[in-house]
Amino acid sequence: MSDNHHDESEHEGIQLDIELSLPARRALAIHELLVEKGIIGQDEIRERAELFRSRSPSDGAKVVAKAWTDPAFRQLLLDDARAAVYELGYTLTHDAELAVVENTDDLHHLVVCTLCSCYPTSLLGPPPDWYKSFAYRQRAVVGPRSVMREFGLELNEDMQVRVVDSTADLRYLVLPRRPAGTDGMSEEELASLVTRDSMIGVSEALSPQVASRA
Repeated sequence: MSDNHHDESEHEGIQLDIELSLPARRALAIHELLVEKGIIGQDEIRERAELFRSRSPSDGAKVVAKAWTDPAFRQLLLDDARAAVYELGYTLTHDAELAVVENTDDLHHLVVCTLCSCYPTSLLGPPPDWYKSFAYRQRAVVGPRSVMREFGLELNEDMQVRVVDSTADLRYLVLPRRPAGTDGMSEEELASLVTRDSMIGVSEALSPQVASRA
């Protein structure tokens, strides 16, 4: 037997005859139609897919760390998020606008997409499964504090909670509060404290003490 021969039964994860779901079949048909009409090429699709997979929460964390250390950048981020992230070399891969909402000592933001799973993938990468779930989309609106509590975040009762709804036209990113005890830390060190969940709002940024134990 040739060394290049592979028995398909050795790869249990490969399912050659699996039936695609209706949304998957629709996406595949649109893909094939766009290529057939010459609207987009296979190479461009591949490049966009690779770019999508290359993005991660560490990109958003760098944006947050810059805002924590540079007041002028922070203001630009709040006023014109697209222009601000472009300054750091990030280009939004979607046509939707990006809005950054700031958490303060009096106000905490929580992001949800009540219709589907709209999300700033250009800065955070693919959304987590729980963000796309019906349970989160429903409960984040009617009981945001209980949802955050399940992620380990207990807010004071006098803290105002504001739920913002991402859409196909507008994506939200939370600028979390800078943790105490971080004076003198570099942007790189600060970025290590910023988690994906803190940029969604279900948690806060890590303290240096917690980060050192992780």
